[in-house]
Parts: sequence; C-alpha cells; structure tokens
Amino acid sequence: MTFFEGIQQFFTALFKFMPKFLPGVGNTLLLSVLSILLGTVIGLFAVMLRLSKKKPLVMISNFYITIIRGTPLLLQLYFIFFGLPDMGIMIDRFPSAVLGLAIHSGAYISEIFRGSIESIDYGQREAAKALGMTNFQAMKRIILPQAFKRSVPALGNQFIISIKDSSLASVITITETILLARQFAAATFNVFPIYTLAGAYYLLITLGLSKVLNKVELRLKVNER
Repeated sequence: MTFFEGIQQFFTALFKFMPKFLPGVGNTLLLSVLSILLGTVIGLFAVMLRLSKKKPLVMISNFYITIIRGTPLLLQLYFIFFGLPDMGIMIDRFPSAVLGLAIHSGAYISEIFRGSIESIDYGQREAAKALGMTNFQAMKRIILPQAFKRSVPALGNQFIISIKDSSLASVITITETILLARQFAAATFNVFPIYTLAGAYYLLITLGLSKVLNKVELRLKVNER
C-alpha cells in the first residue's frame, strides 16, 4: 500500500464511521452533563459539611474526600456496579456510571469551593453578622456568590476532566464514545481512523464547553465592574 492509498483509506474510514458514533456521543454528553450537575451538588454539600462547626459532620466530609481522592475512579465504578449488588443494592448501568462519576468529581469540586469560600475576606462575614444576618443568610447572599465567581476557572477544568473521565464508563458496558470505538476497531481493524474520530468528538465537546465557560467567566467579570 502506498502512502496516498493509506491516506485515502484513512479518510474513507473516517467519513464512514462518523455518523455511527453519534449515538455514543449523545450518551457521552448526557452522562457528562448529569454527572457534572450531580457532582456539583455533592461538592457543595460536602464543603458545607466541612465548613460547619460540628466535628462529626467535618469528619464525614473529610472521610469522603480522602477516600475518593485516594482511590482510582475505575475502582469506584467497579465498586458501585459490581460491589453494591453483593450488598443487595441493585443499580442499572447508566445510573451507576452517573453516580460513580458524580461522587468522584464531587470530591474535587468540594475542594474547589472550599478554597474559593476561604479566600473571601472574613470581614465580610463579620459585616453580615453586624447587619443581623444569620450564618446561612451570609453564606447564601454574600459568600457563595463571590466564591462561585472565583471558582469558575477551576470548575471549568474539573468539568472538562469529568467529560474525559466519562470514557471509563465503557468498562461497565455503557454505550458511549470509547465503547463504540473499541467495538468498531475490533470488528474492522481500522484502529487509527476510528480512535482518531473518537478523540475528535471528545475534543469538540471539550472545546464547546471551554467556549461556554469562557463566556460565563467574561460575563461575571463584566458584572463586577
């Protein structure tokens, strides 16, 4: 096979399999969006526990963050999908993947929120108390809005990581982009064009998310002026 024949074969396979990836890309997007939303809620809840003055709640949050950050995501997915049924807890494949990815990203998101919240000058909390606000009101109206603005760049990075981590859902047979790539490559042996196409779809998703996050960050900066 000549070089030009190889190039022709590469692009022929590329255009042939491009539409066949769309169902998997759709599942990747859905899986990523749900896990990011749920992970953000989990992260916010975990940081509220950690910043509370009640030691048992702080210990629970620290335990969760330590375990999740100290073990691989792949192992966590295996535990949820294969381990929980042994305890009588049955969860379908897709919810298992969403839950596993959300719990994993939630630990990192909680640390992002914690750093942003602690970066807010303590005097603002004192001023809120002087105005008669409760701790909850001060957190909701003053601290969290500012902390969210400061956390957007780091959250954006974590969201992009979560999208790429969704590829690990293929190990529990979720029909997403990487699982389809493996199946197509095994059936046709056109490994290079198929995995190139899978990578291109991931790149398009992450570039789209980056553009949205950049606009959000710019809008927040404009509102501060």
